[in-house]
Amino acid sequence: MISLNSPSDTPCEHLATTPETANVTHITTSEISPWLSPLVYFLGGHVLLPSFFGSIRVTGQKNLPQTGPVILAPTHRARWDSLLLPYVAGRCVTGRDLRFMVTVTECQGWQGWFVRRLGGFSVDPQRPSITTLRHSIELLERGEMLVIFPEGGIFRDRKVHPLKSGIARLALSAESSHPELGIKIVPIGINYSEPYPTWGTDVSIHIGSAIKVADYTKGSLKQDAKRLTGDLTKALQKLSYQESQITPRAFAEIANS
Repeated sequence: MISLNSPSDTPCEHLATTPETANVTHITTSEISPWLSPLVYFLGGHVLLPSFFGSIRVTGQKNLPQTGPVILAPTHRARWDSLLLPYVAGRCVTGRDLRFMVTVTECQGWQGWFVRRLGGFSVDPQRPSITTLRHSIELLERGEMLVIFPEGGIFRDRKVHPLKSGIARLALSAESSHPELGIKIVPIGINYSEPYPTWGTDVSIHIGSAIKVADYTKGSLKQDAKRLTGDLTKALQKLSYQESQITPRAFAEIANS
């Protein structure tokens, strides 16, 4: 999973592909399979996650908007993040399916088939196409919940690394085009008791207060994106403090807080 990273003021300017990705098929549309998605949610929430992890602690689920366009902005600590997020913020909690932005290399073969039917779509992180960015905005316009990892890659040192500006630019572009859209960005801090999660690892997930994108549409896109990215960074740093001990809590006992 990745985040957008566009260096220009207009996030839709970079349309070409790099030589490394020229022959990779982009999945720039997504859908939610009416039979596959519920099955995956059930197996993940009742079989895979509880059998793998020791305990999972979740706080702040009350901060998750039940309606309207939302961008979930989690720290990225392991590939397990993308499996845990639907359980703590998806249909079982909010009644909503999550739409993940993923790299083009994760959308090949059978994996790509599953990704697309579970709401995922691909993007070239170095040169995002206008089609991908338009699809992201369309999802927000439809009031969907979009997941973008603002740090870009996976970092296992429990520190919040510099955020990519693309998430702020995308949100601001959508909000500016539709002033009454009301996009919210929800920061999420994810911590594992082990840098490389193995069987029995404990997990701590802290969901912060939603940031209203409309509050950052006062100046130029560049200035607004810088302010929004800065405040999102501070929120993630607050949520991602290093815990000396994760309070044991059985998976089945997790409830909205």
